[in-house]
Amino acid sequence: MFAANPRHGAKCLHLWKWKRHVCALHGPPSGQRRPAGTLWGSRCLLQTFHPMNSSRVVPYSSKKERIDMSEYDVDYIRNFSIIAHVDHGKSTLADRLLEITGCIPKAASNKQVLDKLQVERERGITVKAQTASLFYTYEGKKYLLNLIDTPGHVDFSYEVSRSLSACQGVLLVVDANEGIQAQTVANFFLAFEAQLSIIPVINKIDLKNADPERVEKQIEKMFDIPASDCIRISAKLGTNVEKVLQEVVRRLPPPRVEKGSPLKALLFDSTFDHYRGVIASIALCGGDVCRGNKIVSAHSGKCYEVHEVGILTPGEVPAEKLYAGQVGYLIAGMKDVQEAQIGDTLYLLKQPVDPLPGFKPAKPMVFAGMFPVDQSEYSNLKSALEKLTLNDSSVSVSRDSSAALGAGWRLGFLGLLHMEVFNQRLEQEYNASVIMTSPTVPYRAVLSSPKLIKEYGEQEITIVNPSEFPDKSVVKEYLEPMILGTIISPDEYLGKIMSLCQTRRAEQKSFLYIDEHRIMMKYLFPLNEVVVDFYDHLKSFSSGYASFDYEDAGYQPADLVKMDILLNGRPVEELVTIAHKEKAYAVGKAICERLRDAIPRQLFEIAVQASIGSKIIARETIKAYRKNVLAKCYGGDITRKMKLLKRQAEGKKKMRKIGNVEVPKDAFISVLKRQLDK
Repeated sequence: MFAANPRHGAKCLHLWKWKRHVCALHGPPSGQRRPAGTLWGSRCLLQTFHPMNSSRVVPYSSKKERIDMSEYDVDYIRNFSIIAHVDHGKSTLADRLLEITGCIPKAASNKQVLDKLQVERERGITVKAQTASLFYTYEGKKYLLNLIDTPGHVDFSYEVSRSLSACQGVLLVVDANEGIQAQTVANFFLAFEAQLSIIPVINKIDLKNADPERVEKQIEKMFDIPASDCIRISAKLGTNVEKVLQEVVRRLPPPRVEKGSPLKALLFDSTFDHYRGVIASIALCGGDVCRGNKIVSAHSGKCYEVHEVGILTPGEVPAEKLYAGQVGYLIAGMKDVQEAQIGDTLYLLKQPVDPLPGFKPAKPMVFAGMFPVDQSEYSNLKSALEKLTLNDSSVSVSRDSSAALGAGWRLGFLGLLHMEVFNQRLEQEYNASVIMTSPTVPYRAVLSSPKLIKEYGEQEITIVNPSEFPDKSVVKEYLEPMILGTIISPDEYLGKIMSLCQTRRAEQKSFLYIDEHRIMMKYLFPLNEVVVDFYDHLKSFSSGYASFDYEDAGYQPADLVKMDILLNGRPVEELVTIAHKEKAYAVGKAICERLRDAIPRQLFEIAVQASIGSKIIARETIKAYRKNVLAKCYGGDITRKMKLLKRQAEGKKKMRKIGNVEVPKDAFISVLKRQLDK
């Protein structure tokens, strides 16, 4: 008997790799005992290889073996998502569900199995929604449970909303220690508006300070869900997790599909593979699809031949065919990243259907410029950007250029964390080094000049680049974006939090005690006041206990000004800033101080100024290097000394007039980084 290793050779290696995918889908024949030399998981049989019986296990085929999904009728399918606030245990619960259903073996190393990105494991947060199909037997019947693990941070709420479109219910996970948080409320209303069934799950009951009774009262008061509907679990220890699967089967409805109708598939997510092209995640609302079918994209009208369909367990497992109500992946040779439009409807050639509603387009809340460190890398960065935006459809992209940084792009993100994660993924997945400018928000201007209205084709324009901010003389009014922020915190920090909100020009809208010691406040904020450092200050003032979430609240008139940064009287286009008139001096003073420290000294004095129109509001001076022209003088010849000093001063004055000060790229990057770290 040999060790459990495949025989040498490419074919056996292929078989060995593939075996761990298909083994989870087959249990032991009824009535049979476990054969010698086999390893059992909860539903997994893995035979030990033997040189005499290896052909009995899975005979090698040049084509991947495919599973049959026809036995799972739509009445035995449940599609659900896990939603929660950050760090309330979504990914840990997903790990236990995968173990119980036999998709992965039970092991201590199973942590964040569905978090496949490096940035997710480094930061300990879910960034990208991930799908997994679970096979579960309940009361003698086989069920197919399609699970989607979603992000918890507010910046990735678009991922959550898209995932919910492929589901009929959700598990709302709440920490038994921390209770309801801001993102818990936001995610609940996303599911409620989508008319999904909601199962509340109270996690971390094993913690010393856990208080599930208090959390049940919060859920009942906030969401009007009876406390008896809550399931108490410990995802870390696996306590009561089996009941979650049972309640999913009992309380969630099967998918609503049109039986007997032609193929109608919703493309709700996609990734890019360098060898196979676009891998599309689809939810079938009607019909079926298999390899060899000719499908058409309702968005582009292009026709494709299906190369492979299958499910994720969480690895890719090809299937013979996918049927109505099921969730899986599809590969159809889409090579251009623009062809896989999120929210698109796929249907069979010569069997057109009415397109599905799709998704609301994401509304970028933060804009920043992105430029390659070396302009010779522009083409490579463009290709990487296109592939990554396919995987993250909430990022908007438009071309931009800068005199100091060259050609680049202006990108729109859902928040500052979204921008940081996107930049980190570029570096890790595509080895791209970029320069990110300081973030800005999209302002609007109501034009009064007939010439400009004719030029733009509309009276109200949106400004995402501060250098394009129109002058006050041609504008009726400026509008700034507003958000409705929700803050949940212990009441002992109330005074500090209210003071912080007042300094950010916030207007209080509501105040509510959700239990004896926790409060929920709603404020109307200007987006520009919270986008950079508000969350950091909120956590600092509340000792880390407060949580924050926000939603778009439209635009309001504001007294905005365009502030230019001048070096010896010459404006630097890349440092143009839009600020509220009340805070213009503080912002201008801070930028001037950072430039004073970043720009190297010259042989002449450099004036760094912040100006609004023709008015200088702040100034810093970079002192000149001074040669000691009196070194060769000795004695008391005052007249000669004064003559030399006067000649030196005249020379420096002339140099200041004709000298051209350029911000070095290193200094420019340093200033931008300090603005981000402010």
